[in-house]
Amino acid sequence: MRGGALRAYVPPGRAGRRLALISLVDSVGTGLFLAGSAVFAVLHVGLTTTQFGWAMSAAGLVGLLAGIPLGRLGDRIGPRRLLVALQLWRAAWFCVLAFADGIHVFTVTVCCLALAEAAVSPLTQVVVAGAVGDEERVRTMAILRTLRNAGFSVGALAAAPLLTAGTVWAFRSVVLVDAASFVAAALVLARLRLAAHVPAPPSDGTLFKALAGLRDLPYLTLAGLNSVLVLHMTLLSIGIPLWVVSGTDAPVGVVAVLTAVNTVLVVLLQVPLSRRAEKGAGSMRCLALAGGALAVCCVALAGAGVVGRLPAIGLLVVATAAMTLGEILQSAGAWELSYRHAPPERRTEYLSVFNLGFSAQEIAGPVLFTGVVIALGGWGWLALGGVFALAGALARPVAGRLAAVRARTHIESSLAEQ
Repeated sequence: MRGGALRAYVPPGRAGRRLALISLVDSVGTGLFLAGSAVFAVLHVGLTTTQFGWAMSAAGLVGLLAGIPLGRLGDRIGPRRLLVALQLWRAAWFCVLAFADGIHVFTVTVCCLALAEAAVSPLTQVVVAGAVGDEERVRTMAILRTLRNAGFSVGALAAAPLLTAGTVWAFRSVVLVDAASFVAAALVLARLRLAAHVPAPPSDGTLFKALAGLRDLPYLTLAGLNSVLVLHMTLLSIGIPLWVVSGTDAPVGVVAVLTAVNTVLVVLLQVPLSRRAEKGAGSMRCLALAGGALAVCCVALAGAGVVGRLPAIGLLVVATAAMTLGEILQSAGAWELSYRHAPPERRTEYLSVFNLGFSAQEIAGPVLFTGVVIALGGWGWLALGGVFALAGALARPVAGRLAAVRARTHIESSLAEQ
């Protein structure tokens, strides 16, 4: 890789490098935990698999409900202040989780963790913009996402010997290391210099009236289309693995290969491809192309179900590569469009609205893939591909309409001030 290409992966300025450190530390700790969370809950907390599923569903619901009010709070008190508090909140509840005993303590704990998780992503977007400026915002987000994927992999590998040991303290050490990573991230974040924060105006009236993002129909429409495209997250974690096992002749071990393909491609391509989204028109094209790439993935998955062992492996690799391309383009386009069209004084609230799709897919995605798509076989994958293609095709005109609405609002505001 040439020197110029390597420089694209270097975060801008001291603030960008600190953000990169936070992202790497956070993701290594999270990778440690995710590698053994289900095993820890079943073997050492004492949950059944059904209880674990219900607890995680409850956590997903809490995340869905908490995101927007926390975004509003971030606009009021400042995104960095709230993000530091949430990192310490996560650390405290991971310490509780390490010693959780029984379904009730476990459920309360994961719900409290989900409350924080719901706000971390939109708060991070605002903090990144305040630290590096609008010109470097999308590239920095791409670098952070690359580091997070690398960190998840490192954390998962580091967890392997602890999981092999199988003792309760081996599992507890994984959880406590994750808690320590959040404390470290909070300490670095607290020293980060940001542009001055202008607090959002106090709300009046009902909660619904106070949350302007829920009444902004053009913005909500784009967020809804994006929520369809972010189903790639459940597609990777649930859809493809279960399809390999139940719908193809490919060996089960290929799932690990597909996960590695996804990780390597994200690390290699997220930063260069995100350059396409640094302008409004480019970000619209990214969402449109993401829909097309995810549709290609679904067609390849449908094909993998009707061919022999070796062709199925080849089609699964093609599907994973296409899905990863869609994932990269969707992320880049969403970063730019969600931020660009969020009013500055209510940015965290609006970004929280946009991120509702992530919580929604965590709740609805597993049911969609297991109960509908995989149950219908190849036709289910083709239908899902059509949904992805339609969402991508609609994203461009919807984003264009949103841009026109924002431009008209800006002109009207300027005339009113004169």
